[in-house]
Amino acid sequence: MLDRIKASIPALPPAEQRVAKLVLADPRSFASLPVAELAERAHVSKPTVVRFCRSVGYDGLADFKLKLAGTVNEGVPFVHRSVDEDDKPGDLIVKVIDNAVSALLKFRNDAASHAFDRAIEALTAAGKSGRRIEFYGVGNSGIVAQDAQHKFFRLGVNAVAYSDGHVQVMSATMLQPGDCAVIISNSGRSRDLLDAAEIARRKGATTIIITASGSPLTHHAQVLLAVDHPEDYDRYSPMVSRLLHLTVIDILTTGVALRLGEQLRPMLQEIKRNLRAKRYAQPE
Repeated sequence: MLDRIKASIPALPPAEQRVAKLVLADPRSFASLPVAELAERAHVSKPTVVRFCRSVGYDGLADFKLKLAGTVNEGVPFVHRSVDEDDKPGDLIVKVIDNAVSALLKFRNDAASHAFDRAIEALTAAGKSGRRIEFYGVGNSGIVAQDAQHKFFRLGVNAVAYSDGHVQVMSATMLQPGDCAVIISNSGRSRDLLDAAEIARRKGATTIIITASGSPLTHHAQVLLAVDHPEDYDRYSPMVSRLLHLTVIDILTTGVALRLGEQLRPMLQEIKRNLRAKRYAQPE
């Protein structure tokens, strides 16, 4: 919401620009102050404050303040906070967590539910019919692929993860219609993944791509789960992209588990009983 307001400033009349700058300077106060005080602080009339709210796409001041209060109360940082070399541990805690929370909330608002529905439908159909579900990723995304395999195999489906480029190509070559290939990549520029995705699609498998909008990998997607974020693709230790990709996997796993329904419950209960026996310390 604050990003949209900032981007709209050049198109606003000068008086409304002053209101926009007041919002950006102190969003929490703007959400709670009466219109008279807002007008006084921005050096504009009360109708100008209302016009500004409508200019940026809201029904009026009440609607604008309600949405703004929701934004600031969810903990979205007002300004992007990058980590500095002289930050103390306390600063790192706040900045890293705020950055992650902000990215997750933005993804929640931007995620295409129809794309998730198609992906969950394809994965459920593959699971029910005993077809193959394969997860491909390299580097950091390879770790996410392993996490996906760990979650999906507990649903009793035929799931496997590959992070080696040669194995991905060989396995993709053996896919058939009804199988699913889930390709995970932050940048979508890995040659290994591009090759595997092209082969999987050519063999008739459903290709579900988890990557950024506009990445080269999107051209091979039958189902695109776009994950966009401000993190640089070349960052040495990406954090936000990994959290978002893991969240996507959690959504897919939960959706498939719900659609598989009652048939899962006895197996999951048995797994839990068997795992309980592996614990050295039992609850009192």
